[in-house]
Order: sequence, then structure tokens, then C-alpha cells
Amino acid sequence: MKLSVLMPVYNEAKWLEKIVLKVLGQKVAGIDDLEIIIVDDGSGDGTVDIVKRLAKQFPQKISAFFHAKNMGKGAAVRTAVEAMTGEVCLIQDADAEYSPEDYARLLRPLVDGFADCVYGSRFAGSQHKRVLFFWHYVANKGVTLLSNMCTNLNLTDMETGYKAFRADLLKTIPIRSKRFGFEPEITAKIARRRARIFEVGISYCGRTYDEGKKITWVDGVKAVLTILRFWVINDSVKK
Repeated sequence: MKLSVLMPVYNEAKWLEKIVLKVLGQKVAGIDDLEIIIVDDGSGDGTVDIVKRLAKQFPQKISAFFHAKNMGKGAAVRTAVEAMTGEVCLIQDADAEYSPEDYARLLRPLVDGFADCVYGSRFAGSQHKRVLFFWHYVANKGVTLLSNMCTNLNLTDMETGYKAFRADLLKTIPIRSKRFGFEPEITAKIARRRARIFEVGISYCGRTYDEGKKITWVDGVKAVLTILRFWVINDSVKK
């Protein structure tokens, strides 16, 4: 089975090479091939040069795409989905918040064939978690609760950046959100599709804003609007 790692990148010159090398070093039972689809989303800090160098260094493993201007995580994921060739896929942010060492745990339900989608929860399991912002935690719990109310799911962490999918399923779902609205949008749509959704605990080493964290309270408000939008609108299948 081939794994496609979808990696949206924006101004991650400090972390990118480290995370790519970690991804390439993962060994997961049932996964015999791996590709990384890197989509640079208009970086201006030297990230583009690093992406080009890594793609040249690992031409059989890394495919690189470049947006002329910053459009957001959702737009970058959409570009990566169109290019992926694996049977299963996962989204890997290009920083140190989410550890590729959790791949085996995250992918097991997909590899074994009893899941269509797996969420890596930062609020479940016994794995280590960095202690950070209380109000971020409250906001995450709030939007997860609202999402669950609208989708009739019982997720503990809808906003997690670690989501894995059957690739053939994800390819058939339209992605409209350009920024962080991708997370509630894809959750609403896989719920509409009655996908078999599993959740596993993961480790998490969150960043502060000084360390490069990008999401803000504005994205929280947009997440609420996105949840309500796709609760009302059924847009879960590509026309």
C-alpha cells in the first residue's frame, strides 16, 4: 500500500527539512511505498529554496508545487490532493507540532481496512502533550462541540491537523475553504458521506506565536461559520 503525505507549507524554513527527513524515515506495517506532496503556499522566508533542494535530493519520493501567492492551508491541501497517487493519505503540517512517529497508530485502522478516515486527537490517549494556551483549548473544545452537534459525531478534536483518509474518498470530496476552514469543512463532508471515522490519541508539541504558530481567533470565528454553512449545504461530492 502506498502512502501519500500531503504537506502544505508556508514560511517554515526553520522546520521543513527536519520534518521531511522524519517522514522519510518512518516504517509502517502495511505501507510499502511513500510519497510526499509538498505545496509551498507563497512563502517568503527562504522555504521555496529548501523545497526545491529537497525535491531534487529525493526525486523519487518528493513532488513539489508552488503557489504564486499565499492562499491558505485548504488551498494547499486541495493542490496536494489533486497530485497524490497513494491508496491512503494523511496531512502533515511542516512544523514540529505533530510527530511522524505517530504514523503507525494513525494509519493502522486504514491499513487494516476498517476505517475510511482517522483523526489524531490531541485530547485523547496517554501520549505526551505540550501544555500551552488555556483559551485555545477552550476554543478547540467549543468548535468541536458545535461540529459534533451538526454532524452527530463524537469527536474529541475536530480541529486536529492529523487527519488520514482513504485517498479515493478524499479525491471525490470538493474542498472549498482556502484557510483553516478546511478542518470543519472536511469533517462535515465526511460525516455527510457516512464515512467510517476512527480517532486515535497522538502526541502534540504545540508552538507559541513566537515559534511560528499562525492560527488566530479570527480563524475560530470562521470555523464556526464554516460549520454552520456545511450543516445547511450538502456539498460533499464533486460534481
